[in-house]
Amino acid sequence: MLKNMPRVISPDLMTVLMKMGHGDEIVLADGNFPADSFGPRVVRADGLGIPELLNAILKFFPLDTFVDENVILMDNGKEKKPPIWEEYKKILEASGEKVKLKAVDRFEFYDLAKKAYCIVATGETALYANIILKKGVVIV
Repeated sequence: MLKNMPRVISPDLMTVLMKMGHGDEIVLADGNFPADSFGPRVVRADGLGIPELLNAILKFFPLDTFVDENVILMDNGKEKKPPIWEEYKKILEASGEKVKLKAVDRFEFYDLAKKAYCIVATGETALYANIILKKGVVIV
């Protein structure tokens, strides 16, 4: 164990976060997402919700500011968007990162997820809760 490490970040997840480079993407996938059939490495985070993981990850993870979008959400295709998006927006805003958000339809999201560095398979039960983060650079 380490001091001040969020308990929701497993050793496997921290290893992935540290190995990722500028421009790499990580998917935080809800419990319905077909994570293991998509190809990139999968880190299990069963029993955890995405908001708590997102909050913990953003303590260490810089978002890429050199792209048009650095956070991608899976759109439900309806006028009323998933309620969990409001939680995400609050967490992202509180992180202090410059957020450039985009929503894409389910199949475009799947295509992006297949190219991601890693998929984190969570136990999140909210529908359309999937989110992609693009890693930026650490400025010292």
